[in-house]
Amino acid sequence: MNQEILETRLGFRGYATLVASNGADGVALAKKEKPDIILMDMSLPVLDGWEATRRLKADPETAVIPIIALTAHALAEDLDRCLEAGCNSYETKPVNFNKLLSKIQSLVQESS
Repeated sequence: MNQEILETRLGFRGYATLVASNGADGVALAKKEKPDIILMDMSLPVLDGWEATRRLKADPETAVIPIIALTAHALAEDLDRCLEAGCNSYETKPVNFNKLLSKIQSLVQESS
């Protein structure tokens, strides 16, 4: 599922989305907008998702925002790497929308 389809499907469920084209822009956008949750592509250009997550979790203003890693890397070591960077959860590509939606709802509820 690509980014535009994911945005559309989340929109139909009442979620407003913001999109950054790279990790550096994503960090800046998260610091400015303080979203309820972040879906982090781990293979972003400029600044990858692992480093972007580390930076967000190191900043007191964004450290509490839950992050779900979205990645094609499906090995156990990849999951560990995402969690070590600070991600709260993990979903492999291609994304199962219903599983992702359940994770989003759970993490948003826990953080509010």
